[in-house]
Amino acid sequence: MTSEPTVPTDPADIPVISPEEWQEVAERSHKVMQEFLANQGNGPSPMDDMARMAGIFMKGMGQLMADPARLIEAQTSLWHNYFDLWQATARRMAGQESAPVVEPAADDKRFRDEAWSENAVFDYMKQSYLLSANWIQGLMGGVEGLDKKTKHQLDFYTKLYVDALSPTNFAATNPEVLRATAETKGENLVKGLKNLLEDFERGKGKLAIKMVDRDAFEVGGNLAVTPGKVVFQNDLMQLIQYTPTTQKVHKRPLLIVPPWINKYYILDLKPANSFIRWVVEQGYTVFVVSWVNPDGEMAKKTFEDYMLEGPVAVLGAIEQATGEKKINAVGYCIGGTLLAATLAYLAARKDDRVAAATFLTTLVDFEQVGDVGVFIDEAQVQAIEEMMNKRGFLDGSEMSATFNTLRANDLVWSFVINNYLLGKEPFPFDILYWNGDSTRMPAVMHSQYLRHMYLENALSKPGGITLGGAALDLRKIKQPTYILSTREDHIAPWESTYRATQFYAGDVTFTLAMSGHVAGVVNPPAKGKYGYWTNDSLPPSSADWLAGAEKHDGSWWPHWEAWLKQHAGAMVAARMPGKGGKLKAIEDAPGSYVKAQLREPA
Repeated sequence: MTSEPTVPTDPADIPVISPEEWQEVAERSHKVMQEFLANQGNGPSPMDDMARMAGIFMKGMGQLMADPARLIEAQTSLWHNYFDLWQATARRMAGQESAPVVEPAADDKRFRDEAWSENAVFDYMKQSYLLSANWIQGLMGGVEGLDKKTKHQLDFYTKLYVDALSPTNFAATNPEVLRATAETKGENLVKGLKNLLEDFERGKGKLAIKMVDRDAFEVGGNLAVTPGKVVFQNDLMQLIQYTPTTQKVHKRPLLIVPPWINKYYILDLKPANSFIRWVVEQGYTVFVVSWVNPDGEMAKKTFEDYMLEGPVAVLGAIEQATGEKKINAVGYCIGGTLLAATLAYLAARKDDRVAAATFLTTLVDFEQVGDVGVFIDEAQVQAIEEMMNKRGFLDGSEMSATFNTLRANDLVWSFVINNYLLGKEPFPFDILYWNGDSTRMPAVMHSQYLRHMYLENALSKPGGITLGGAALDLRKIKQPTYILSTREDHIAPWESTYRATQFYAGDVTFTLAMSGHVAGVVNPPAKGKYGYWTNDSLPPSSADWLAGAEKHDGSWWPHWEAWLKQHAGAMVAARMPGKGGKLKAIEDAPGSYVKAQLREPA
């Protein structure tokens, strides 16, 4: 049995904060408040978000009140559950064995501390919370009479609400925090307050939660260190060609088009988990697009510009660098969406310079986009457009805040506990460093993306979007394609990414990896983690595909490379970037574009 967490009661054990410390805290708090007030109107208003959530809850409550019988039934069920919990706790307090009435989900990390199970008081507190959380989510989840969009928002906001009220998020009801407070005589809370003020100061009045030790990483220092050269650039991107590590390489070069919502080096973190380095080591001439971090001067850049100045321009650059007219291409996330649009554009122009294509966690049908859709409707898009029009871009931190909210327990509350309640510094985690290295979105491009893709789902419709004078039709894409999705993806749900298998006219291979949008993709074979599913059949239903799929252990990378090799051509002498072709080296990888940083997260 673990000892019960205690709080200091002896005056000698209570921490003494010096007048100087109090003065420092007061001065910093005053500064934070001034910056907070000055910042109102310069970005998304938390009050607008609260008003939106309140409106959704009011609609839900209105429907509940219209069905009093169901409400009474739900209340009765809750009281029965609580009665069972009271009885179980009483038996336990009397020294008898008592099975839990409710337990956390297997993947719920909040209650890992032993005290939540071994201490009767905290066990009761945990179960009481879980009963209430499950009850209110079930109650709201069963609300009828709402349109599909509002129902989804109600479910999401309800979960957000109950997650925020978890006893783990409060100092007085978290045994780990109480234990730390007793052991450090409250020093953890003093450090936590200073961490909180520091985060407000860094955000200039907005709460910018520090998720990682940023001094532990440097792009080009210990991240994005695969050797190569920038061999081409324009206003929107730099093209990196990587230095070969084999004497022979496949004849057909490989182009990687990453998302511009984040930076490309998620695929080139540390050498041990670098997808780019691994592909180079397999004997490929690898090119990667490194997008610019745009400012207000690029406000008018369009989705079409990203296509024409991105992958379309790169096709000619790679031919100049290698002499090869045909390439293979990989698109990741929105980079894959752009690649699909590019292939449809090339098909309309009878241009076959892309021989085979790979799509990593890519949406091309946006009918069902999961919880991201909670934040995208006409009213919210109009608000984003109004904000972008004032400054010419969407700040990357605002996009990050949305994505973090999709996994609030992991990406918000865990840091509230660690940083503010326990007074600790966050761990030096490379993926979280990348996650916080935000990028901006040009106003016009991002408006087009939100409207054409999310609101209208136009890319999935033949002729729904016209780019470069060509009406796009994904059904004209005849290249062999490899589609990789991840089962726990909260940004591009795999059931939706699977729909692309029904669009493309060429031979399609679909693979489903374990884990999420990032960890499922960045999974080097040497780690032996996770697994993936394959199925040669491509029925219309994703559920039917999974039912007939075969599971494999480990990384999907070798499976993909075996597919890619079939479309990569014979082996030729390795190509050195900036040598032997018509393009000279501009600067060393990772280049200058990727190093432009934002330090004002929301």
